[in-house]
Amino acid sequence: MCGIVGYIGFREAWPIVIKGLKRLEYRGYDSAGVAIINNNGFNVYKKAGKVSTLEDFASDKDRSGSIAIGHTRWATHGAPSDVNSHPHSSNDNRLHIIHNGIIENYSTLKEELISRGHEFKSATDTEVLIHLVEEIQKIEQIDLMEAVRLALNSVIGAYAIVIIDRENPGQLIAARKGSPLVIGVGSGEYFIASDATPIVEYTKNVIYLKDNEIALIKPNELLIRRLDNVIQTPLIQELELKLEAIEKGGFDHFMLKEIYEQPRSVKDCMRGRINLKDGKIELGGIKEYADKLKNIERIIIVACGTSWHAGLTGEYLIEEYARIPVEVEYASEFRYRNPIINEKDVIIAISQSGETADTMAAIEIAKEKGATIFGICNVVGASIPRITHAGVYTHAGPEIGVASTKAFTAQVTVLTLMALYIAQQKGTLPVSKLTSLLTELNSIPDKIQTVLATDYLIKNIAAKVKDAKNCLFLGRGSGFPVALEGALKLKEISYIHAEGYPAAEMKHGPIALIDEKMPVVFIATKNSSYEKVISNIQEVKARKGIVIAIVTQGDTEVKKMADYCIEIPDADEVFLPLLATIPLQLLAYHIAVMRGCNVDQPRNLAKSVTVE
Repeated sequence: MCGIVGYIGFREAWPIVIKGLKRLEYRGYDSAGVAIINNNGFNVYKKAGKVSTLEDFASDKDRSGSIAIGHTRWATHGAPSDVNSHPHSSNDNRLHIIHNGIIENYSTLKEELISRGHEFKSATDTEVLIHLVEEIQKIEQIDLMEAVRLALNSVIGAYAIVIIDRENPGQLIAARKGSPLVIGVGSGEYFIASDATPIVEYTKNVIYLKDNEIALIKPNELLIRRLDNVIQTPLIQELELKLEAIEKGGFDHFMLKEIYEQPRSVKDCMRGRINLKDGKIELGGIKEYADKLKNIERIIIVACGTSWHAGLTGEYLIEEYARIPVEVEYASEFRYRNPIINEKDVIIAISQSGETADTMAAIEIAKEKGATIFGICNVVGASIPRITHAGVYTHAGPEIGVASTKAFTAQVTVLTLMALYIAQQKGTLPVSKLTSLLTELNSIPDKIQTVLATDYLIKNIAAKVKDAKNCLFLGRGSGFPVALEGALKLKEISYIHAEGYPAAEMKHGPIALIDEKMPVVFIATKNSSYEKVISNIQEVKARKGIVIAIVTQGDTEVKKMADYCIEIPDADEVFLPLLATIPLQLLAYHIAVMRGCNVDQPRNLAKSVTVE
């Protein structure tokens, strides 16, 4: 969940590392630090706070050098502080390390190292790892790469690390297990990062380091070994990422930019996958499993956070059209149960980053039990696409804002395509109905654009309710996952307590909270539950609640009751989540901005949760 950047080559390293850390700040931003080597020696600068705080601190210090490592932290072990910031040093101050992940057996290792005379400055597990490397190197009298290899064979947990050696300044050592690490390949230079965003400005050629691999990196040399000491031949891939995709492009925040990108991201999600002429869906990523899909008995969707909400939407879609029972599980709970899974089951794992630790652990459990695993992921080269049997990329493009927006609608789009694809294989939908649904799905990007045109109205509503302490979001059917997602967005970035419920469940507890100060957001579009939702609105109004309703264009009945209405275009009920989610994203965004919150980097949150 932390951001890692490293550079070795002929350029000045500081500007590269600092710019890279800023691009990775969505991964962690409670502290930052850099270690840099030059002809005058070895300098380490680190501060609690954002990268800009580190920049200010080091502005009058020696930052020269062409070899450096940098880090942004999201705290796990030890509170945010200067001392707990990375890089961390060995006992003799020769080695420095940056680390993303958790060393689970750090406590046992620390006790052993203390008994050997090691003194620790921080409360982190990371410092224990670099002390262990130092101890092994001294005892065994071996080179640094071998010492790292032996040390990593002794630790339990997840890691992506880069190590710099004051006495061997012409090299970096990098390794990964369970946390992402990318190596950018230049001419006489290499770039290391948690993802490709800090690298794309300098090179399109990258190597995605695999689990249990260690890299020795010099300006003109790259050697990769596995932990079992077998030399690996690296696969160089070309980045599709474009630099402008990771810039704000004139928007005040990445989140707002990404909300407004959804007409394009949803369209990109469908591109090449819908054949309107023949009324068919083509999903090349799972094509070889087409026959298996005809006979599957159950689908289990595993995910976390926003991806879990997308999974709930997928449950409605798959059961409605493919007529297959679906269970949706939190990956964090699934991995610690003893789930009943067999060879006829299909597991769909959803993760924007493709690195979510709990989801990856759930995949491994399901694979051991013989299930077929499909992945839905946004990041090419991530871990989940590599460990699943097959899958579908969302092609949403980079999502920098911590609160997920376009990734959610992209995931829902892919799940819609998968539901209709499975129905196509099983023959559970008439061709005429499938063609009609595909035609309407193809129109969704334009309808999203129409919703975005109501932003000014949503901003005005946000001004009316921005001081609320609590908020309820209510929906029925496929509107229920939308309610959950709307509540999550509001609480994530504005820090207003918000909860999503099925509208009918309001009477079973939440109604006790409603008073004249409580905003209640209803998904009240014209669908099979419309009349029931109207009844729920009346119940809230009877208790003086403030009703904000998402309604179908032209609605007049809800408008008579609601305090505020936001219209969305008419669409088949199955496509409701793709449209109704947009105004809730904008509502949360504007409320957060008006409350002075850091929209792109909300407190205590990180974008990619690569630890438990």
